This record gives sequence, C-alpha cells and structure tokens, in this order.
Amino acid sequence: MANSIHKFLLLICGLFLHITLFGENAPRISILLDKGWGYKPITDNKKDAPLIPVTIPHTWNARYQVGTTKYNRELMVYKRNVIIGEEMKNKRLFLYFEGVNSVADVFVNNQTVGQHLGGYTAFCFEITDYVRIGDNVLEVWANNAYRTDVLPISGDFNVYGGIHRPCSLIVTEKNCISPVFYASPGVFIHQKSITSEKAVFTVETILSLKESKRALRLCTKVCDTTGKVIAKDVVNVTGERVEQPMHILKPILWNGKENPYLYDVIVELYDGGKLVDRVTQKTGFRYFKVDHDKGFYLNGKLLDLHGFCRHEDFAGKGSALTSKEYDIDMKLIKEVGATAMRLVHYPHAETMYNLCDENGIILWTEIPLCGPGGFDFTGYLNNKGLKDNARQAVKELVYQKYNHPSICFWGIFNELLVTDNRRFQAYDSPIFFVKELNKLYKSLDTSRLTTFATCVDETNFLGGADLVAWNKYFNWKIAEKAAGQFFDNVKANSQNYPVGVSEYGAAGSIYQHTCPFENVELARRIHPEEYQAICHEGYWLAFIERPYLWGKFIWQFSDTQSFFRRDGDMDGINDKGNITYDRKTKKDAFYFYKANWSQEPVLYLCSRRFTERTNPGTQVKVYSNLDEAVLYINNKKIGKCKKDKINRMIWNDITLLPGKNVIRVESMKGQQVFSDTCTWNLKL
Repeated sequence: MANSIHKFLLLICGLFLHITLFGENAPRISILLDKGWGYKPITDNKKDAPLIPVTIPHTWNARYQVGTTKYNRELMVYKRNVIIGEEMKNKRLFLYFEGVNSVADVFVNNQTVGQHLGGYTAFCFEITDYVRIGDNVLEVWANNAYRTDVLPISGDFNVYGGIHRPCSLIVTEKNCISPVFYASPGVFIHQKSITSEKAVFTVETILSLKESKRALRLCTKVCDTTGKVIAKDVVNVTGERVEQPMHILKPILWNGKENPYLYDVIVELYDGGKLVDRVTQKTGFRYFKVDHDKGFYLNGKLLDLHGFCRHEDFAGKGSALTSKEYDIDMKLIKEVGATAMRLVHYPHAETMYNLCDENGIILWTEIPLCGPGGFDFTGYLNNKGLKDNARQAVKELVYQKYNHPSICFWGIFNELLVTDNRRFQAYDSPIFFVKELNKLYKSLDTSRLTTFATCVDETNFLGGADLVAWNKYFNWKIAEKAAGQFFDNVKANSQNYPVGVSEYGAAGSIYQHTCPFENVELARRIHPEEYQAICHEGYWLAFIERPYLWGKFIWQFSDTQSFFRRDGDMDGINDKGNITYDRKTKKDAFYFYKANWSQEPVLYLCSRRFTERTNPGTQVKVYSNLDEAVLYINNKKIGKCKKDKINRMIWNDITLLPGKNVIRVESMKGQQVFSDTCTWNLKL
C-alpha cells in the first residue's frame, strides 16, 4: 500500500513538472531528481526489502555510530521511479549526476546504462533508448568500498558514500549541445589574450547531432550584467566541434574581491529558424602570473593570496551539502577576509565554484591523488587502474570547471611520498606519473598554472608543475623561526620555481585551555585553543616577511571528520580547523586572521572560553586592527596598549582576583566605540 501511494505521488509530481516545464517551450529542460528516492544495503537487496526514504543529496555515513568512529564503506542501492510523459517522445533524455561516491552503476528498467569510477566529478549517461512512456525505474548502486583503482586510496578525511550531489534528468532535441562530453557544459571559453583594452577569446562548442545538420547554425552571444549583447557570432555547423573566435573592447576585468565581474556567454543551436538548444555559461576575463620573488599578480597588480584549505564536510551532513551549508561557508570566508581558497583533496561541488566566481575568491582545485594521511601506505600505487582513474579525473575536472574565472591553479597531488631510504622506504615512485599528469593538464588548458602540495623534498618533483607548495607543520614554540628558515631554504633550492605554502597550522579545541604558556609539554590528546592561536601567530610573523610566497593556505577552514584520529577532545575529528565542525564557533585563530585580513573593524578578546581558572597569573591578549585599546578588569582601568605588527595587543603580568573577573577592552575609531567582554572565574 505504501509503495502504491509513493508511486502515485511521484506520478502526480512528474506530470506537474512536465506540464509546467514544457509549457515554457524551452529548448532544453533540466528536471531535478531530488525527491522520491529510497535506499538499502546491497546485503538486503531482496525484492520485498523496504527502502529507507531519502532526499538527494544524501550520504549514509555522515555520522559515526554513537560512541565509536566506525567508518562504514559498503555498497548501497538507491531507487526511485521516473515518469516519462508523451511530451518527451522523440526527445533525447540524459541522466546527469554531479557526484556519486565512489563508484556508480546506473540501471534503468533493470538494464545497465553505465558505470562511473570516482565520487567527486560529474558524469552523464544518455538513457533515450532505455526508457518508455509512463513509469520507469531508476536504480543506482553506489559503492563506497576501498578500491585500488579509484581515487582517493588514502587521506586524512572521510569518504562519504552515496548520491552526495544533485541528480537531474536533461531533455533535449535530437540535435543538441553535448551533455555527455565528460559531463561538461559542452561550451568552453578559451581566453587567448586578455588586457584592460581588449579581451580576445574563442568559444568552443561540442555538439551531439542525431539528425541532418544542413540547416544548423550556432549563435554565440556575450552579455554584460545588464543583459546587453556586447559581442555576437553566428556560424554554420559543419561538424560536432565548433570554434568561434571573438573579442570584447574595453572589457571589465574579473578582479578578485575588488570587482568579481561576470559575463554571460550564451550559445544557441538553431535548425533553420527554430531554436533547438541553449547553454549559458558565466565567466570572467582576467590574466595572472606568479613571480618567483614577488608572488601572485592579478591583472598586472600584486595580490596577496591567503586563505584556507577546505573540505566538503559539515556536521550532520558529511559531503551531502545543500545551498544552505555553502552559503554559511562563503559568509565565513568573506568575513575573515580570505582572498583565496584551496579546495581539498578532490573536485568540489559546482555551487562552491560559482560562489567563488561571484565573490572574487581565487581557487586552487585538485584531483583526489593524495596520501598518506596517517595510513601505512603512500597514496600512490603503480598500477594501470589507478593511473587511468587519475587521468580521467584530470579530464573531468578541467572540462567541467573550465569556465570558472576563480580557478587559477590546477592541483596534481597532495603528499605523495618518495623513497628517501630514511623515513620513507621502498614506495612506488610517483615522479614520472606526476610529470605525465602535468603534461595532461597543460594539453587541456594552457591558460592556468599547475601546482602540487608536497610533504617531502620538493626537489624530487621539480619539473612536475609550474609551481611548488609545501605542507609544513611546526609546534607553537618554534613556528616563527622554523617556518622562516624552512621556506627560505626551499626557495633557495627551488630552481626558480615559485614557492607557496599549501598547508600550515595546528590543532585547537575550544574545550581545552592553558595559561601560562611557558614550559608546558602537551599530551597527544591535549590541544589547547591558546596554543593553536600562538602557533598561527608565529607562522604569520614569518610569512609577512616573505612576500615571495605565492599563496598561504591554512590547514584547515573547519574541523572535519577523520575516522582514525584519536586526539584532541573527541575521537574521529581533525581539529585543526579555525572554526568548529558545526560552524557555530569561530576559534581564537579565526579572529587572529580576521584582524590581519579583514577591512572590517575587529576587537576580540582571546581565551574567552577559558572561563574556569586556578592560576591567578595570566596575560590578556586581544586581536585587533584598531590602533590601540584600553583594558579594564572589574571596571578598573588596567592600561592602554597599541597593536603590534600582526595586530595583537598584549597585557602581560596580569593578576586575577579570586572569584569573578570581568575582562573588558575598549577602543575607538573616529567617533565609534568598540568593546569586547568576557568573564574568567578564579578558584584557588
């Protein structure tokens, strides 16, 4: 009975969608298949086994089992019904999946449609010959088990199983702009020569033609933000690949956060006078370079690239994120004043790239070739399956994200080990394959730079990318001196390849605190929030003295799940984030960077969560981009302090009184008063 009602509701919804969408006489229809799904384990795939109802995007292992970090990687079966109406007769139908982790087998009416290896890139299958008018059964087997031929095979993060990104049914005419060319838009804007005087580019379109093409024409228009057509080209179609050289005089450049200006590139396919397909892509015109000594230039001007490494991982959601979670993250990225982000360690969902385009955030994005992440193997295996999957991932990443102006860097790998006969022994060498992937990137896209994130001597990989970047961690006591010496040495040995920082940081728990700081040795499970902040201060002191660093990416944006971790205040969590896993609490380190990166006035009292104390001796530290502030304790004026070169104000040798101590700082900017308050309780 329940299944009958479920199918009836799907039929009604499907008919409503068809009437509404096709009534618009649009040349291409995309129907979101988010509702009406159910899933069950493959081990319970009996005909009468009930499905657990879910909405896509979905993952089955976003949460650990209570009291454990049990990490469930298995095969799940997803099913739903799809109604194909009479109005779809003589049309072409495609199933588009933005991501199914990690291997997807797709069936329609019990017939095999196709398989896709890899959970972080999109894929698209034509199902025209598999469906019938009326009710159809769509089935997806999502296999999240470990495989040596599917990336990633290691890493310090959880791989969430399921249809964790959106799925759509695309309906087109017989002749169309191809949805199946690496599941890309089928339209690529090649930026040839970009200046403030003239933007020269070529629009390449991949077509899929099933009928006579004698009367086909391709019309491509470029529109500004008002909708005005500022460039147009019309060409007769003679094959399935069409290139249209175009230019714009006096373009408004996409200029990062200063002006993330986007144009619409509209490609229309006509059969005689009839419009049969249309694809619109947003893009921005810009040019950039990296200098070995001075860093990153955007449109001819220096731009300091600083930001975070971000995983697609949100408390309670795993990687099955909705627009709400993306908006939360982008709001935080903007608040802190980041100019760039590294999307780790796999291609992210399309929404994130769109938001970075719209908000002017420079991106490094990469394929899932990563390791070791705490595992007892390297992350690279010298076998054909893994290499084929990596090559496929490069092609899908480049083609699917090609038109995003925010992307300036393609990433090849993260932390692949190389045998050094000391720490790392007898691993398959990835060096030749890294160089092969670099050549593949460059063959697909000559306009962007390639890079990698290494944790072993970068000289092994020189020649394997345009840029060098290091994942490097030092403890709080030595961070400034050690980081400065290390990166100066890396630069000296880089053979003029520009050097950046792909990861740096420290763990920090909002529930663990300590003060004073001297001569304290930390156990593995103790990650005081204060030490995380001090470590970041040391790194930043080193980095601001080294403008040659082309990018500085903090590990990491937020805390994330990592099932094998047993440290900090909770098992299964990597707590190096500057924000908690649920995004509800910004740690002290977040405000340190906000004070140094943001133009918004900042006045923030550190150690505010260290409320219960037993030692009367302490310091009061404030992060602020204001010039100076006055400290009060229990309304008694303690004194004034000016900010230092990394926007700290520190009052040392403060003695707390037994009981309640209300800590308050005040500052002024013009006529505006800023203040911040917290309370510390001293129990002797």
